[in-house]
Amino acid sequence: MYAWESGPALVQTVDFFTPIVDDPYVYGQIAAANSLSDVYAMGGRPLTALAIAAFPQDDVDTGTIAAIFRGGFDKLREAGVALLGGHTVQDREIKFGYAVTGAIDPRRILTNAGARVGDRLILTKPLGTGIVGTAIKFGRAPAGVVERAVESMRTLNRAAAEAVAGMTAVHACTDITGFGLIGHASQMAAASGVTMAIEASTIPVIEGVLDLVGANKSGGTTTNREHFGGGVEFGPDVPAALPDLAFDPQTSGGLLIAVSAEAARLAFAAIEKAGVPARFVGKVEPESTLRIRIA
Repeated sequence: MYAWESGPALVQTVDFFTPIVDDPYVYGQIAAANSLSDVYAMGGRPLTALAIAAFPQDDVDTGTIAAIFRGGFDKLREAGVALLGGHTVQDREIKFGYAVTGAIDPRRILTNAGARVGDRLILTKPLGTGIVGTAIKFGRAPAGVVERAVESMRTLNRAAAEAVAGMTAVHACTDITGFGLIGHASQMAAASGVTMAIEASTIPVIEGVLDLVGANKSGGTTTNREHFGGGVEFGPDVPAALPDLAFDPQTSGGLLIAVSAEAARLAFAAIEKAGVPARFVGKVEPESTLRIRIA
């Protein structure tokens, strides 16, 4: 964050990744939505973006490149963000994303460090995009599941963020991306000095993903489990597929919001009114030896 004296502040973020879907236009849209997400999670308003891209010299036709940039531009325009330029390099693998600058009130910046005991936890998007992305690579993803995952990934977190903007009862927020639900919730728990108690039955999952879990775990799932698994406890009644879903790295995932119990219904209603399919997924408990309890 950069703040001027007695004035607004700027926040900046950058994100880019390799293709996770076959359609270049959709890939561009998802990359843009994902890049904007950090600004929304902080309670900011994205203003401008610079494209960051890498393409092989000979293996990608100009039409594909144009479609990627067009998809990203259209999503930026939907968000009201101005594209100022960018930089492209040659690489063996396609990569695309944006560096984003946003405006934020320095007196009201959301971080993952403010969750308080008693807060309710709201998650604004279903899990499973990493599993679907892996299934796509190996031709194992049914068209309907891909469609639902794509719709989730290219949906901006703007509506959810704006719905709770200015609510002082919202104590902490983070977006769920590469570390998965458990990784980002663990970071929030550690930064806030609390434990997150998550109800397994309330965790939203993209329809059809449960059938894909066993054969489509990504390398990121294993990495997340190795890094964060020591602070997690799963109850005996948790479905067998859920741990892999909870560790699944997400692309353009939803927001995890910690809000006071007294204002939780009001915040949830505002998010729901904005058209966001959010769920209450748990609550914040006093710090223990565990970061996350899922039961």
